[in-house]
Amino acid sequence: MARRRKNRTHNKGAAPVGEGDSTTPKSFIIKHGQVGSALGSLVRDMRKVMEPNTASRLRERTRNKLKDYLVLAPALRVSHILLFTLTDKSPYLRIVRTPSGPTATFRIERYSTMSDIRMSKRKPSGEGIEYRTAPLMVLSQFPTQAPHSLVAKLLQSLFPPLSPLTLKPSAARRVVLISYNAETNTILLRHYLISVRSYGVSRRVRKVLRPGLDLGNVKDVADWLLGEEGYESASSAGSEGEEIEFPQSLRGEGSVRGEGSVQGERKRAVKLEEVGPRMELKLVKITEGVPGKEGGVIFHEFVHKTAQERKAQEVEIKEREKIRKQRREEQERNVARKKEATGDGEDEEDGGEDAQEQELEDDAEDGEAIEAEEDWEDEIEEAEQTEDESERDGEEEARPPPPKRLKARR
Repeated sequence: MARRRKNRTHNKGAAPVGEGDSTTPKSFIIKHGQVGSALGSLVRDMRKVMEPNTASRLRERTRNKLKDYLVLAPALRVSHILLFTLTDKSPYLRIVRTPSGPTATFRIERYSTMSDIRMSKRKPSGEGIEYRTAPLMVLSQFPTQAPHSLVAKLLQSLFPPLSPLTLKPSAARRVVLISYNAETNTILLRHYLISVRSYGVSRRVRKVLRPGLDLGNVKDVADWLLGEEGYESASSAGSEGEEIEFPQSLRGEGSVRGEGSVQGERKRAVKLEEVGPRMELKLVKITEGVPGKEGGVIFHEFVHKTAQERKAQEVEIKEREKIRKQRREEQERNVARKKEATGDGEDEEDGGEDAQEQELEDDAEDGEAIEAEEDWEDEIEEAEQTEDESERDGEEEARPPPPKRLKARR
């Protein structure tokens, strides 16, 4: 008996042409430390936003360190790492551009998850094929001066570039809106689904065109279309959304294909439906390099250093890099010397000793990275306390600090 040939494939959600290119940005979205269930839901929602160019099913382990992701990122062509952490004061988001930086730190003022947005709606939309293509990204009202221009470029690099000449309207199913609020000095992030439906067609006619409609209880389709009160009002024939004309065919709600179909000439209405998550971010710090190998501070919201202090910091960074380079060179010399002094029979033992030296070296660097993390958190908290005290003492009519809210529902 001949063997049956398997025709099915496991790649159900294959990416469109061009999204697997090496220039397409890819990301890791992880949480660091104990963040709680609410912030954990936000991490999973952000993975949905960044699909399909992110590790959606990434499972963090407690023994995994940030250095593990930084070492693994270049091999997997991961260009960005989004790191969520939770301190005693508020949650933070850090966006790391691998492999050489920069690193931007944001304080999350308020946020809402997808479940919060879904519970606030009367008829939430279900999940379909919208997440098989990358979303459109819209930047709004960002200043052209530093550091906001650098933040805009960093956020823009999170999503793949799109060309209006080659983009198909059927691939534009989601949009991410990132806007800057000059009054509060915060960045707002919103996530929407793009729904397209025929313009000038009543709701009942659109339901007839949907598959799976049960008309077994009516004698004539006209009775169901007209209803008990006769024709529907003119307002029901309109569709919520902006009326536009598509230059090419686009399948949407209430559209059919057949002989003589002129889908390219039919007017349609486009509607944006928010699905979440929402985030309100405040820029705190921008540094050169990546965590553990950070360079100079490009911007800091609370700490303002003089020219002399900045110069001393640059000297310290150069000295630290010099020590790290000397340590690596010394390790390479030791490995080369042992290979020359020993024979072929002792290569395995030397390899074990070299591995131990490498582990000790990695442990030392991990210790430096952990100390840098703790110093960073202490510096942020101390700077925020100093900022609040100076505002209360210097200005009588200063606005009080915002309440401590880790989760906001609207």
